[in-house]
Amino acid sequence: MRCPFCGNVDTQVKDSRPAEDHVAIRRRRFCPACGGRFTTYERVQLRDLVVIKSNGRREEFDRDKLERSIRIALQKRPVEPERMDQMISGIVRRLESLGDTDIPSGTIGEIVMESLARIDTVAYVRFASVYKNFQAADDFEKFMTDLRPNNKSDA
Repeated sequence: MRCPFCGNVDTQVKDSRPAEDHVAIRRRRFCPACGGRFTTYERVQLRDLVVIKSNGRREEFDRDKLERSIRIALQKRPVEPERMDQMISGIVRRLESLGDTDIPSGTIGEIVMESLARIDTVAYVRFASVYKNFQAADDFEKFMTDLRPNNKSDA
């Protein structure tokens, strides 16, 4: 593993332990050339996924990009980091098990929204506001009306 500080390719693993509910290995590394310490995560990757954007453009699936968007949605919410990591790993496993390496971005968005709805409604609405490109307060109001159960009485 190349040192991110000096570029040395001969780094040493000082500590390894399971991470993210045993779906990754966390490794603490040391660079003997510059003395730098850093952490890497090793995960099983079943397939190289390609995201098909709404404009038809194709790009390599980026787990870090998925993680960033979910972390933004869950920012300042009472969700433990381990729960968030489990959710992200579950989403990636689900995407890998779809049977196709080309995945429409809409499919990814729907899976993320479904996962967020199960753990935090506020994060779900935050993510949906970006994913569905809300332009005005009316968009939020319609979304929230659709989200709430029907409260009409038949009396």
